Amino acid sequence: MVLKKWIDGLLSLLFPQTCVVCGGRLAEGEKYLCIECNMKLPRTHDELHLDNYMARMLWGRVEIVRAGAFFFYSKNNNYKHLLHDLKYHNQKEIGEYIGRLIACEIRTSGFFKGIDCLVPVPLHYKRYKKRGYNQSEWIAKGISQITNIPIDTTSVIRLVNTSTQTKKNAMERAENMKDVFQCIHSEALANKHILIIDDVFTTGATTASCAQTIQKSTKTKISIYTMSRVQKT
Repeated sequence: MVLKKWIDGLLSLLFPQTCVVCGGRLAEGEKYLCIECNMKLPRTHDELHLDNYMARMLWGRVEIVRAGAFFFYSKNNNYKHLLHDLKYHNQKEIGEYIGRLIACEIRTSGFFKGIDCLVPVPLHYKRYKKRGYNQSEWIAKGISQITNIPIDTTSVIRLVNTSTQTKKNAMERAENMKDVFQCIHSEALANKHILIIDDVFTTGATTASCAQTIQKSTKTKISIYTMSRVQKT
């Protein structure tokens, strides 16, 4: 134990861990975010408002119990690095860290009440093979560690390797996500309340498509939560 602490201390001295957001050196016990950047994280507090922006964006498209995101995503601040490093820089553990943070902070709001399982939005196998992991699954993993809600990664699959959504408008995004998913084990989700997990919510095209596919196949209550969402009011 003493030897491990000594080795960890030496590694920290030689290869100091830095904050994903500000680049400053992390203190002992800090991970990915320094305490100051954690405190300043632009949280949405969506879990406190059932009629939040994200829920309103989904109304009329898919029947949901509740929806929310943890923090605001913007290209104009450095918190974007949390998402970018998670998705594009092989930093999958950031998803687990943020998942744990989400669960610790919002579970007292009752957002997880009645949830039977977590369903991360699946990646197409080609994209999974290229990236090596599903970032939404790692977010779900962190949430599950705190809440003990099981994760289902097999009941829903992605049939189509869609083109990037980044430069598409809302209509193009919705069209791009048509018939993308398939529920192959509807019996595993039947009569449950599931929480769909994703990394970012922009127009809701991806999460709505995933939810619609599940609801076509089985009688299921659905809620949605994402790590981040675009900053709208």
